[in-house]
Amino acid sequence: MSPLDDLSAPAGVCGVAEIGFAVRDGTTRLSHLYERNPLRVLFPAPMADDLPVAVLVTTSGGLVAGDRIDVTTTVGEEAAAHITGSAAEKIYGSTGATTEIRQVLSLEAGAWLEFLPPEAILFDRARLRRHTRVELADGAGLLGGGIVVFGRIAMGERFGSGLLHEAWEVYRDGDLVWGDALHMDGDVAATMADPACFAGAEACATLILAPRQGGARGFVDAARAVQQQSAVQGVRARVTAVNGLLVARWLGEAAALRRAYADLACRLRQAAMGLPPRLPRLWHV
Repeated sequence: MSPLDDLSAPAGVCGVAEIGFAVRDGTTRLSHLYERNPLRVLFPAPMADDLPVAVLVTTSGGLVAGDRIDVTTTVGEEAAAHITGSAAEKIYGSTGATTEIRQVLSLEAGAWLEFLPPEAILFDRARLRRHTRVELADGAGLLGGGIVVFGRIAMGERFGSGLLHEAWEVYRDGDLVWGDALHMDGDVAATMADPACFAGAEACATLILAPRQGGARGFVDAARAVQQQSAVQGVRARVTAVNGLLVARWLGEAAALRRAYADLACRLRQAAMGLPPRLPRLWHV
């Protein structure tokens, strides 16, 4: 039985995915897997010269009020893997209960993990708390982040009321090196429209690079150049380095932002690890 089996939620489902990777016979292989509905994990064949891929699937087609999702990933010493999702995660509207997503990513010495799920789409009146904790041992590296879309844009619906609490914590050798939290509650329409806040943006995104050997500042100029190349009207982008991490952000039109995010992720995985400048095929479906 998983240690997470004693978790309970006041309503909804409690999905669990535990994924472990380790090096065996010189190759990164799956070492542990536990799933509980509505979470499933698929392992498509990786493309040539690329990392093993784990794909998170929410079989219910989306998350409703009171649902809880727990994703725990452990990458063993010198192992390397990529985790993504099968599709955008839909967070449906709520009459009061909150959807909770907890993601814990633990990397042992010399490990590398790419955690790049597709966007989460907040329906109007959605209530979401999502917390991501990254634990990096000495020499471990991460490329990870997330995109949030504020409403069903194609249908003309915007996220105008509800709750969004999005928090990240990154630890290196047990020390907190970066923490970030976005909190909006209640009538969020004014915040979304305010020029000093979201200025009517359809989506926002954050991408984090923790190089295995440090030296994040060495990637900043190239990342800014990529952002300038992919810049389009309606998308604002910035990148900086802090405490050994590169942090990139975007704000603006959803589809263009997604393309810019993927473009930089491709370039960073190539620059940091010598991997092909591409994401799994699911990103382009």
